[in-house]
Amino acid sequence: MINIILCGGSGTRLWPLSRTMLPKQFVRLFNNRSLFQDTVLRNQPVCSHAFVVSNNEQYFLAVDQLDQINSHSAQFLLEPVGRNTAPAIALACMALDSDDLVLVTTSDHLVKDQAAYEAAISEAKALAEQGNLVTFGIKPTYPEVGFGYIEANGHDVLSFKEKPDADTAQSYIDQGNYYWNSGMFCFKAGVFLDELKQYAPEMYQACEKAMPKDGCDAEIRIELDAMNAIPEDSIDYAVMEQSQKVKVVPCDMGWSDLGSFDALYDEVKQPGLQNAVLSRLDDSPEPICIDSTNNLIVARERQIALVDVEDLLVVDTSDAILVSKKGSSQKVKAVVAKIKKQSPELADIHRLAFRPWGSYEVLVNTEGYKVKRIIVKPGGRLSLQKHFHRNEHWIVVSGTATVTVDDNRCLVRPNESTYIKMGQTHRLENEGKIDLVMVEVQVGEYTGEDDIVRIEDVYGR
Repeated sequence: MINIILCGGSGTRLWPLSRTMLPKQFVRLFNNRSLFQDTVLRNQPVCSHAFVVSNNEQYFLAVDQLDQINSHSAQFLLEPVGRNTAPAIALACMALDSDDLVLVTTSDHLVKDQAAYEAAISEAKALAEQGNLVTFGIKPTYPEVGFGYIEANGHDVLSFKEKPDADTAQSYIDQGNYYWNSGMFCFKAGVFLDELKQYAPEMYQACEKAMPKDGCDAEIRIELDAMNAIPEDSIDYAVMEQSQKVKVVPCDMGWSDLGSFDALYDEVKQPGLQNAVLSRLDDSPEPICIDSTNNLIVARERQIALVDVEDLLVVDTSDAILVSKKGSSQKVKAVVAKIKKQSPELADIHRLAFRPWGSYEVLVNTEGYKVKRIIVKPGGRLSLQKHFHRNEHWIVVSGTATVTVDDNRCLVRPNESTYIKMGQTHRLENEGKIDLVMVEVQVGEYTGEDDIVRIEDVYGR
């Protein structure tokens, strides 16, 4: 069985922890691992390998995090733009043999009961081998209004329900045969494609046309125009709600989609403690709480102190702080919509940003200049590029930089510096065996990350 991992999405409901360039599936939340890493490890006992469907910008994050858990057998399908779950799954299935059994999971869910999880997978596998499209229904523990529901009689699906209001959700709980729709599936690749061809023929044909014709490699890239031509729809609407071959496996495996800070509070809180605290760093200072209870505190590196407050969500990052009432965290999406208009970079990227070649951290960002700490991994190579609105000063702290400016190429060593004028074509490389650490000072009328023209890039950006 092959684990198709849907790894797109920007996780806006967990802003400012989660951002476009580092969405929630890649944020380290528990046990110094990301939800993506946990997904891969959780499915290794039941699947032969992972098939990751991601976008181009997040590809290197997935590769790096796979390396960190010593998982090197993953296949990738890279989408230039997202078209929802049905096309993502269809494209992955088209890269497989029709008889291949697949387990489709998202990359950002939490499962705490591995034994119950594997038992549910085994049950689903038996149903899928009989030619069914199998979904997983989670036994609800409270009347959640943010999930879709599945009405079932044993393995038979009676109906799919949209996200209900509170009274309707409570009635589902009372009836006892309704389950949260987990977004997990198990089926043969060919069976799913046959059903897609029947119920969404336009999507099937567009996906078939988009697939590269030169064979299926470990890394499959879909062209932008071909991807844009695919109709956008979820697997539920496109296939599951129409097919006559759908079965459900009811299960209780400690599942959470961690789709809000309220959900994160439920997972972080511990019996006997007055507040739920999630520290981002090992040396994060312990929050000080005076007569304050039932709060979620996500601390990074600053000291957090609460006095005489309760039922709050306090999320601290280096460049943004979120404070919300518990129960209102679904409104964070509205915050992100405003942030995108006012300060787009705050929605897209953290001060500490990861790139295929390494990382950079913004130390100072003010009118007229920006200061960064840049780390380039051994063998890392930034794109050949130029800027129209800024000059750059590079000071090497450790390692050795190979610097190209126009037609000149030179080495810059620790305590040495170089200068790139506005408009000059330049590139930074680390040809050594240790990390290259340097400080970059940008000076100019505009220092936004979008002031960049890539002329050549080994990472295909």
